[in-house]
Amino acid sequence: MSHFAQLDENNIVISVVKCDNDDPNGDEGYQWVLDNIGGRWVQTSYNNNFRKNYAGIGYTYDESRDAFIPIKPAEGNYVLNEDTCRWIKQEL
Repeated sequence: MSHFAQLDENNIVISVVKCDNDDPNGDEGYQWVLDNIGGRWVQTSYNNNFRKNYAGIGYTYDESRDAFIPIKPAEGNYVLNEDTCRWIKQEL
């Protein structure tokens, strides 16, 4: 199965869908989401850390890092780990 994240105009994930890999066109479901749902889509995967993290609703897609970044926790002092694109709590 292929997974795709739908992005809004600010690159925030608003939906994640699963598509069939047996697409005869070889696009692994990408054209299906365009034709049937519309919008802007970026492929994601939880099996191989493709684009650093599996996309979740509310995550941001950072084009320069080609990565999905989780929502920053509201409480505490967090910095983004550039290697994993995950938030790490910093002790004060």
